[in-house]
Amino acid sequence: MKRLFTALLQELDSGHSAVLCGIVASQGSTPRGAGAKMLVLDDGDTIGTIGGGAVEYRAARMAVELLEKKESRFESYRLTPGDAADVGMICGGDIRVYFQYFDPADRAARTALEDALALLDAPGPSWLVTAMDGRGWRMGTCGRSRDLRGLEIPMERLEPLLGSRGMLAEDETALFAEPLVQAGTVYLFGGGHVAQALAHILAITDFRVSVYDQRKQLVSREFFPEASARICGPFPEALERVGTITEDDYIVIMTPGHQGDYEVLSQMLRTPAKYIGCIGSRKKIAVTRERLLADGFTEADIGRVHAPIGLPIGGETPAEVAVSVAAQLIACRSGRLEAFR
Repeated sequence: MKRLFTALLQELDSGHSAVLCGIVASQGSTPRGAGAKMLVLDDGDTIGTIGGGAVEYRAARMAVELLEKKESRFESYRLTPGDAADVGMICGGDIRVYFQYFDPADRAARTALEDALALLDAPGPSWLVTAMDGRGWRMGTCGRSRDLRGLEIPMERLEPLLGSRGMLAEDETALFAEPLVQAGTVYLFGGGHVAQALAHILAITDFRVSVYDQRKQLVSREFFPEASARICGPFPEALERVGTITEDDYIVIMTPGHQGDYEVLSQMLRTPAKYIGCIGSRKKIAVTRERLLADGFTEADIGRVHAPIGLPIGGETPAEVAVSVAAQLIACRSGRLEAFR
């Protein structure tokens, strides 16, 4: 979402209009669900996807028409083969798309996009809220403390929509609320090649990432351009320097050596983090286990650790290992991790 909103702001700053195609509701089996977005630029180029195939092709054509008309609208697509209204896909579901025309002169829309980008790097959950009616659309943001900006909507109407997935409530004025960032931060301890690849994958799958390493040259924007925080400090002081770890947070330990891994792991096991993973071989894990027991940790404590880290997909390169770890974190976020244990 950060890449898409950044591109949209750049277009508006250059004086170009654009249409944002967003799925606001879906039923049955569909390639993408509510919240999927595709940006269509005034030269016809697209960024992002709402599922590909015929529906995306038709949506892109519709967006080009609306760019010429300077209009926004709803459109529904049926993905059932053989139906008169279908788009030649066999998924068997239905999606509703809102085509949101952005005028470069609309300062309020640009402010909402700027707020959204800021929230993507801020702690705590946040949402993008769009109000749509016959007069067009208005957009705002809502942060962790329910501080709604850009819109005047009773919180009792908005609150039921602030969940972990995009939700649409239709009335005289339709409301669509979608999470910008879900609760929780992934803390990467160690900034090596696997961590660099992992940080990028996590960023494009809507995780907030914070990187910690005692090697100053690695904790930089050059190596981690998409991280929301980059912290340099000794591994024995990791918890003190990072601050509070909550039950929504994820811990990924991949320092350059066994000692660094142990120093971080022994601190993180004292937190309520929802996920703790540590890179390393089974032999290393066995040695670490004995050391943890000797230091007073229980079998239950040690059972919280995912080690070897990642899902067993057979990867070896840093990028492949990063994919396996990202997949495990996604499974944890979606509540499906136990299926892989």
